[in-house]
Amino acid sequence: MTTIAVIGAGPGLGAAVARRFGREGHDVALIARDQARLDTLAADLAGDGVTARGFTADVRDPKALQAALDAAHATLGPIEILQYSPVPHRGFMRPVLETTAADLAGPVEFSVYGPVAAVQQALPDMRALGRGTVLFVNGGTAVVPHPDRAGTSIAFAAESAYARLLHDALADEGIHVAQLIIPGAIIPGHHRKDPAVLADTLWGIHRDRYGFRHFADDLDS
Repeated sequence: MTTIAVIGAGPGLGAAVARRFGREGHDVALIARDQARLDTLAADLAGDGVTARGFTADVRDPKALQAALDAAHATLGPIEILQYSPVPHRGFMRPVLETTAADLAGPVEFSVYGPVAAVQQALPDMRALGRGTVLFVNGGTAVVPHPDRAGTSIAFAAESAYARLLHDALADEGIHVAQLIIPGAIIPGHHRKDPAVLADTLWGIHRDRYGFRHFADDLDS
C-alpha cells in the first residue's frame, strides 16, 4: 500500500485524516515543525493500528519540506496522496490597510512556496504509480476575502489559483487535485466540521475523484 503525506499534521484534523486513510491501509507521513509532538501522534496512531512516522519541516522552508517528503518516501514508500493543511499563523491576519509588503512575505511563503515545493517533490511518485491525489485544505477567506485577514485572503487566493491550475494540468495523468474549503473553525462534535467528519469528506474526495472545489459547510457558518 502507498503513503499519504499530511503536511501540517496535528492532533485535530491531521490526526483524524491519518486515522481515516490509515484505516483504508495507507501508511501515514506526518509533517510538522515539532518532532516530539509528531512522535506522540504517531504512537497514538499505532495504538489504532495505523503505521505513521513523523518528519519535521517548516512549510516556509521549501528545502526542509522537500527533504521531509524525501525521507517519508524512503521510510514508508511512494506518496500517492498529499494533503496540504497547515494552520496559518495569527500574525498573517492583519487588516488590509495595515498590511505592508513585508507583512505578505510570510503568508506567501506559507501558502504558495510551501505547496509548490511539496507538490514538486511528491509528483514523481504519483506519476510512477499512474495515480495520485493532492488535497488542499483552506479556510473561507480563500473564496471570500476578509478585510481583517488580508494576509490569508491574498495568499489563499494565490494557493487556490495554483491548485486549480494543477487540477486542470494533471487530470489526464490520473492525478486528482481538489480543494476543501472549511468556513470558520473546525469544531469537535459539529455535524459537518468535526475532525472525523472532515476526514470522511476528504476520503470521499480522494475516492470519488470529481470536481475541484468542495465546501465543508456553508460560507456564512
